[in-house]
Amino acid sequence: MIEGALWRRWVFYNIPLILFVFVLLFPFYWMIITTFRPDGELYRPWNAVNYMPFWTNNPTIEHILYLFEETNFMRWMLNTMMIAFVSTVISLFCGVLAGYALARLNFPYAGGLGTAIFITYLVPQTLLFIPLAEIIRNFQLGDTPWSLILTYPTFLIPFCTWLMMGYFKAIPKELEECARIDGASRWKAMVYIVIPVAVPGILSSGIIAFTLSWNEFIYALVFLSSPDQKTVPVGVTSELIRGDVFFWGPLMAGALLGSIPVAIVYSFFVEHYVSGLTGSVKG
Repeated sequence: MIEGALWRRWVFYNIPLILFVFVLLFPFYWMIITTFRPDGELYRPWNAVNYMPFWTNNPTIEHILYLFEETNFMRWMLNTMMIAFVSTVISLFCGVLAGYALARLNFPYAGGLGTAIFITYLVPQTLLFIPLAEIIRNFQLGDTPWSLILTYPTFLIPFCTWLMMGYFKAIPKELEECARIDGASRWKAMVYIVIPVAVPGILSSGIIAFTLSWNEFIYALVFLSSPDQKTVPVGVTSELIRGDVFFWGPLMAGALLGSIPVAIVYSFFVEHYVSGLTGSVKG
């Protein structure tokens, strides 16, 4: 009986989990190995003597040094950080207010309006960047960070609104009604009662919005042209891919260093804030 249960656990749980973790983490492992592999090993034929595709005995940081010394990588990082942060703040502010209104206020077609807002998030960016480019050109915002700061909320606000609308609906109305009975206005009840309870949802929305802004490629490619104004996704691919020549070492180094801020945001906020606040709310 025990052996049968152990066998089923391995077949239906342990082995699928191991395969999932391997498929999930192997690209990051390959990215790290390529970052620290010297060019002599990167471009060595697969049938060469002592060829080791998954390991290196001569790690080097020359690709990272090339990234900082020969490209504007630090400038790209600062541009991406600033654009992602400001876009996330704008989208969260609008998303929280819109989500609260759709979840709490009774007005005609509230449900249909919420669905319409979410549908706008599903519209492909390839259909929107042409009219948005025309708007950016008319306002003379091309090749500036504001072209992305004002563009990213077009897909971040619908996402944050939909996510916060569902979270506000999960908060008991009795909390707000008690505050209203005690004389608080709807605005004060929202600010001092509902929003503090919804902090885990706000942080979750902010983390995902920040990630979407950080990784966005199409708008940044179309609206930014100067090397000093580019973001990390566009700068790394445009400066380190020249025709059919791929600088694999610096490319993987840029991808590795560019993913670190997002990993820090996820690990810090999810572990120290979202999970703890969710547990305290449930408790």
